[in-house]
Amino acid sequence: MSALSRLLRPRSVAVVGASADPTRTTGRPVGYLRKHGFDGAIWPVNPRVTEIGGLPCFPDVASLPGAPDAAIVLLGPDRAEAAVRDLASRGCFAAIVLAGGFAESGDDGASRQQSLREAAGGMRLLGPNTIGLVNLTDRLVLSASGALEVDDIAPGRISLVSQSGGILGSVLSRGAAQGIGFARLVSTGNEADLDVADFLDELAEDEATSVIALYVEGLRRPGAFRAAARKAAAAGKRIVAFKVGRSAAGAQAAISHTGALSGEDRMYDALFRQLGIIRAERFADLLDIPAALATGRTMHGKRVAVLTTTGGAGALLAESFGLAGFELPPPDEATAARIAALSGEAAIANPLDLTLAGLKPEVMRGTMAALLESPAYDALAVVVGSSALAQPRLAADAIADCQALGDKPVIAYLSPHAPAIGAALQRQGIPASAAPESVAAMLSALATPVLPPAASEPAPVPDLSALPAGPLDEAESKALFARFGIAPVREIACATPEDAAAAAQALGPRVVLKALSRHIAHKSDVGGVRIGLAPGELAAEGRAMLARVAAAAGRAPEGLLVQEQVAGGVEVILGLQCDPHLGTAILLGMGGVAAELFGDTALRLLPIDRAEAEAMLAELRGAALLRGFRGRPHADVAALLDAVLAFARMGEALGERLVTAEINPLFVMPAGQGVLAADGLAVLT
Repeated sequence: MSALSRLLRPRSVAVVGASADPTRTTGRPVGYLRKHGFDGAIWPVNPRVTEIGGLPCFPDVASLPGAPDAAIVLLGPDRAEAAVRDLASRGCFAAIVLAGGFAESGDDGASRQQSLREAAGGMRLLGPNTIGLVNLTDRLVLSASGALEVDDIAPGRISLVSQSGGILGSVLSRGAAQGIGFARLVSTGNEADLDVADFLDELAEDEATSVIALYVEGLRRPGAFRAAARKAAAAGKRIVAFKVGRSAAGAQAAISHTGALSGEDRMYDALFRQLGIIRAERFADLLDIPAALATGRTMHGKRVAVLTTTGGAGALLAESFGLAGFELPPPDEATAARIAALSGEAAIANPLDLTLAGLKPEVMRGTMAALLESPAYDALAVVVGSSALAQPRLAADAIADCQALGDKPVIAYLSPHAPAIGAALQRQGIPASAAPESVAAMLSALATPVLPPAASEPAPVPDLSALPAGPLDEAESKALFARFGIAPVREIACATPEDAAAAAQALGPRVVLKALSRHIAHKSDVGGVRIGLAPGELAAEGRAMLARVAAAAGRAPEGLLVQEQVAGGVEVILGLQCDPHLGTAILLGMGGVAAELFGDTALRLLPIDRAEAEAMLAELRGAALLRGFRGRPHADVAALLDAVLAFARMGEALGERLVTAEINPLFVMPAGQGVLAADGLAVLT
């Protein structure tokens, strides 16, 4: 067994700093281990007492009868380091340090945490600043969480990895109250050693786990996280993540539109989407969605039947389902006739309201069976109405009986406040919620296909070693893009206004004039762009532009750029943004000066393939403009996709040298005419 496997499934546990007083936090772990049925060896360590709860207590780690598989350290930050060093010397495989006062508390704490990690040597370390872990499958509790005071915590198929100890206790206690069982729960704390990626990788191989829930504040090792998520997907395990920190603070300071349009939270969205991870939008979803996925059922379409005995609750569900993109078609003819024969009333609507007829068990069961066996529906949502308070078994038993008729998802909406009924349903494997939005979120998760992440094929790249560091001017940026196959508009860089006037003669009757500078990113903001100029206007306008930009920007441009004026294309924005933690993201959106105003963009983390590029394009509301909207010519979508992939290859080739890069606008010309980069910037390190 690996050290991590021993930590999750130890046969011997040392509790260092255990108290003989069970009411104290340091007295809980030994009591919890015994209360929840751990049948391995428990070795309390405390020099002040000789026994705790009937177990012999050892004065120090050196006195233990053997090397423990795992240990939980209950000492304060000033004494934890020595205990960790002693455990490592004794041959312990992994230790949990509960104490805070480490990296989360500032520079001194960070130094203390580094010393703690060094003291562990080859021993694996969970924490510090963690509440520990719980393995309900094997009845192991290495935690001091007060949530473990609950007497009956049922095991299940869901495992949780949380970067917050308090959230572990919250999810565990809420799950127990709702009838939702867990396999493993881990709080990673400060992640001085073991982190979310380590446990995700371990749970990917865990036979007791079918769904993995994550509470994420940030990722310390995104590459390892990706690999672990792919491993879990390959094993058929679904992942649900609740990511905190949606603030866009700092986006306004970004040098490019791409930086302002991406933001760290959108990068996490892209990462989760590409890895097949379902993002929980609300904290309640972190319980509800895994509970639904743990049933093992999948929706194979978007058609939902809603069965209710109360019209108002049915309407609430219908509204939530409609907003989530589901369809509620009426029953097909055969199903309608079958239900009418049972209830004595016409069955022509969806939601289907049985009213008083629904109080008859045979009508409720028969109607559920008819809807589940109907080819018109992919899932069934049943409203548990107020009548269930008087007959709590009616709906629950009917739903449980009908689940055996097939593999379509069946889900319950609790209209009254009926937590006991909800818990009873959950214990029978029937997802239930008192919030219509949560019911819709559960069905959305069940309708999300499991798509294995695509592997990217390495492509040859040009030698980029001679590229300078810092910002490139527009001409230099587009020359870089051209090396990867993205052609610019015809243009000539000029040193003087007179050179610009001469260059314009070769570029057409009307041209675009721009200030050329490595240090001015948004030229239009400082009067550095003029369009529709005749060649004869270039010299005078060039002199005026140099003066205008110098006054507005506080520095003179290095030159001027003369471009052909392009017409007939659809403007898009194509960008790359490097995040120091997550890697490089590529952004595609409807472009031009309105890019930030409308925010019609799609984002992915590199690498991507053509299918992912196509999915990005499909997300854009303005994509219709590329496909002949209101008589416009169809744009060269194939060339646009080629450009997206070329830009992605450039991002991969530049690696950590890339800060940001952007083409805005990229003109997508009519079909067969390709794309043209009309403006661009790149910043390198």
